[in-house]
Amino acid sequence: MQAIDYIKNGIPVLFEADCCVCGGGTAGVPAAVTAARGGSSTIIIEKGIVMGGSQTRALVVPLMPTFVEGSDTPVIAEIKKRMLDEGIDMSDKVTAFGWFNPEKLAYIYDTMLQEAGVKILYNADLIDAVVIDKKIKYVILNTIEGLIAVKAGAFIDCTGDAVLSRAAGVKTEKGYEKTGNNQPMSFRFEMGGIDFEKLYEYTRSLNDNWCATRPPYFEIALARNRDIKYALEPVFVAGYERGELTLEDIEYFQAFTITGKPGCMSMNCPEIPVKFKATGAEDLSAAIVYARSMIYRISKFLIKNIPGFEKSYLSREASMIGARESFRIIGKYRMTEKDYYARSKFDDAVAKTAWYIDAHGEKVGDYLAKGEYYEIPYRALVTDAIDNLIVAGRCISASFILQASMRIQPTCMTLGETAGAAAAYSKKTGIEVNEIEWEKADNDIKPYKK
Repeated sequence: MQAIDYIKNGIPVLFEADCCVCGGGTAGVPAAVTAARGGSSTIIIEKGIVMGGSQTRALVVPLMPTFVEGSDTPVIAEIKKRMLDEGIDMSDKVTAFGWFNPEKLAYIYDTMLQEAGVKILYNADLIDAVVIDKKIKYVILNTIEGLIAVKAGAFIDCTGDAVLSRAAGVKTEKGYEKTGNNQPMSFRFEMGGIDFEKLYEYTRSLNDNWCATRPPYFEIALARNRDIKYALEPVFVAGYERGELTLEDIEYFQAFTITGKPGCMSMNCPEIPVKFKATGAEDLSAAIVYARSMIYRISKFLIKNIPGFEKSYLSREASMIGARESFRIIGKYRMTEKDYYARSKFDDAVAKTAWYIDAHGEKVGDYLAKGEYYEIPYRALVTDAIDNLIVAGRCISASFILQASMRIQPTCMTLGETAGAAAAYSKKTGIEVNEIEWEKADNDIKPYKK
């Protein structure tokens, strides 16, 4: 591969803050809000034009549950209250799902950031980091003004893909250690104009007991080659046999209603074939084109064949691919599936979860018994390589299998809160974030309290 030398001098430093959060997604917003409320001047960098990442751009609705009592940390509880104030009850009173409205969540996130005094920088792509003496001094961004720099005392990597960590020279890993495959990505979409009652009655006529609730909180699903037999599977297989769908189209299908959007469902599919890597520029682009054709076939099939969808239409595509796993840092502590099976607990714990090993694309999965859980240690969020860097979200230090359990949104949000609290604590104490002994930190600053 050809390589070129590229140096551009004279990049202006447009912003300076105590804390710079890179990535305005599931972990990033809680990180920035918590850092600012903790007394740190804070700037959040987001490459898109909406906060929320997988929640609002990749359309990952609803929140999956941790299956652990008392796992909601303060920002999560606040978001649920603010959503309720906007007329959206995130609880269906039956399941543990957190049903939310993406557009309202985007507004709530902007509001929370502004109220906390966070500087928001949209349309800013992180392209590099300037590291001196094991500390990130600046991040380099591409904006409408061209290249700019942001200086900060502490940096939080909430990019999901460890973009800042890799730019700073932190070692990372990717894919399943046994196969090299990433978890398959999804290209979610929404459909509007659905007759929920007609759809509900149709699924009941198939003796489909998959969903425990009914509209406006409702789900339909099928997954082939599983122990569970889904009532919709023969319908989709027939579509394949008629040439309306491909085998890849019917491998995984799931749809959820969206609270506050009558007649709309969020499709947790298509699941893009695992041959497309989440960590390659060319693969990622090819995956988008490939998956868009899958969306076209699936939506057309639903309209033609599923009662309740007759007058529906494709209303929205996600503006971001849903990547379940890509790059993961090598931190001071690397979590593995042994921690899952041992129900590991840590003195420096920052979160707890019991979400199952949800490794799409691999024949690996397991559940913990009710009431059991494992914890995530602070040391999995920091690295020896960079003193003033902390990582939150799905790219923390973990094996492929363990990451398949900890990657869900509530856990990532809690990790973001912790990262923000740690950045504020670092400013007050002068202790670098990767040297903080979290078990000795003041308990009142900790989002997750043991």
